[in-house]
Amino acid sequence: MAVPVAFYAPLKAPDDPVPSGDREMARLMMRALAGAGFAASLASRFSSFDRVGVPPLQAALAGQARDEIERLIVTFRQCGEAERPRLWFTYHVYYKAPDFLGPPVAAALGIPYVVAEGSHAAKRAAGPWSRWHEACETALRRADLHVLLNPADRAGLDQLGAPDILPLAPFLDAADWPAPNVRDGRTPQFRMLAVAMMRQGDKLASYRLLAAALAALEGDWSLDVVGDGAARGEVEALLRPHGARIRFHGLVEDRGTLADLYARADVLAWPAVNEAFGMAFLEAALQGCPAVAGAFGGVPAVVADRVGGLLVAPGNARAFAAALARLQRDHDLRRRLGIGARRRVLTRHTVEAAAAQLRPALTRWVA
Repeated sequence: MAVPVAFYAPLKAPDDPVPSGDREMARLMMRALAGAGFAASLASRFSSFDRVGVPPLQAALAGQARDEIERLIVTFRQCGEAERPRLWFTYHVYYKAPDFLGPPVAAALGIPYVVAEGSHAAKRAAGPWSRWHEACETALRRADLHVLLNPADRAGLDQLGAPDILPLAPFLDAADWPAPNVRDGRTPQFRMLAVAMMRQGDKLASYRLLAAALAALEGDWSLDVVGDGAARGEVEALLRPHGARIRFHGLVEDRGTLADLYARADVLAWPAVNEAFGMAFLEAALQGCPAVAGAFGGVPAVVADRVGGLLVAPGNARAFAAALARLQRDHDLRRRLGIGARRRVLTRHTVEAAAAQLRPALTRWVA
């Protein structure tokens, strides 16, 4: 019988209506838990996310969190023995979205508290998110087990003295995607693809870097852009000088359509400013599409340099343009990298591989 687990995502619930990589990873994590023999149920849809660091909003959210903690403790204590969670699992804790619920509820129930993708940023100890940073640190220190998706988070967790860390490669479920289209790829035009939401901050910074790199790219090329959001007007203005070379597709949620875009592209081109890892890189790799990416955060964990794509120095538009130009010239290299990307995602980055690692680690804590 599957072991009941309380699942929680303080940034965005897995059933949130707005698509994002974070929502997708939360859904996949629940699926991996099921594959590992655990029945993960969504404990709460409460979101502690504060995008800009506003004290009145934080005060209101803290009050909501206290009410939610009381509700959860009463609800779980009234559950029968078979339904009561034997482990609390929180996905993605960082200074803008701390976990207020997990530590006190797990303590009240006497069950292990597990965090996946916990990030500690000491520089946030002062400033508009200082209160949220403190709450984040409290939760991370309380965790019995950390599931590490982004290797770049390791140093911060070590500073907190995390007692148990399980490295886990980011993953997807290949069964969700159609088989890749087999194609030779020899066309006169170099076809690039970008897949990302359009919002202020790091996403817009990535689009700026991409636009700067494209300005230095010569020859016959095109760029398909998949994504939408509040900053779409700014993204369109950045890419407007390239005219008909740019094709905007808006938000594409149909996986057959998206898979076809990946399969027809010669390269996924994304600077990945401050990305944790980037689900689009795994999705592209599954369709045999290599990537050119900025080596931010955990991106090197999903894009193996010169195996499944090319990595460049973070934030370097000139180096990014040079990597694109290299793949533009070298069809054979593109083909080798595409094959390498697909082989790697199928051997290292599947939901089955994640479940196999989670099973013994979580079973030990439940036992």
